[in-house]
Amino acid sequence: MRTFRIVAAFLLLSVLAACSTGVQRASTPPPPVEALVSDYLIGVDDEVQVSVWRNPELGITVPVRPDGKISVPLVGDVVAGGRTPDQVAADIQEKLGAYVRDPQVAVILTQLRSHEYLSRVRVTGAVRQPVSIPYRQGMTVLDAILAAGGLTEFAAPDRADLFRRNEDNSTSSYAVRLDRILNRGDLSTNYPVAPGDVITVPERTF
Repeated sequence: MRTFRIVAAFLLLSVLAACSTGVQRASTPPPPVEALVSDYLIGVDDEVQVSVWRNPELGITVPVRPDGKISVPLVGDVVAGGRTPDQVAADIQEKLGAYVRDPQVAVILTQLRSHEYLSRVRVTGAVRQPVSIPYRQGMTVLDAILAAGGLTEFAAPDRADLFRRNEDNSTSSYAVRLDRILNRGDLSTNYPVAPGDVITVPERTF
């Protein structure tokens, strides 16, 4: 079992390296998560609710079709995929102007389905239960480690890493001192996580 965990951890690091232009060891903390989580773009299978003020009969709640469009009463097909809710609302509002006087349109996301895997945080290595968990605003490294059941007796908590994909498709790694976080309450490396982050905890070498 221990050999299997070592091999699994090695394969994960190999995949990370192969899928990027190189893993860069960062000497500074990760950038603020707010700078990485931009406005949500609607995707296929997301469910949206369209409301028109004082015209409830024009309101709908529909999933985004595979072609990225939704069908709106009076207006017909409207492109929703790859756009923000505000952009879709403005488009519908403009087109409805030919039928309704001064329409006020709101578009609300009711089900987020398209980005389920892109928005996950993954914890692997010497943890009780390797996990892939949905990203939540405010989530930290410690939250993710606890969701994985904590560390095993074979863990090397002083050598954990947070891997994050950059805009140029390279990957940066940030050292996480889980030993200090768990044993001393030192939260200096308890970084906020971002969608797509991978946290790895290697095993001790004997």
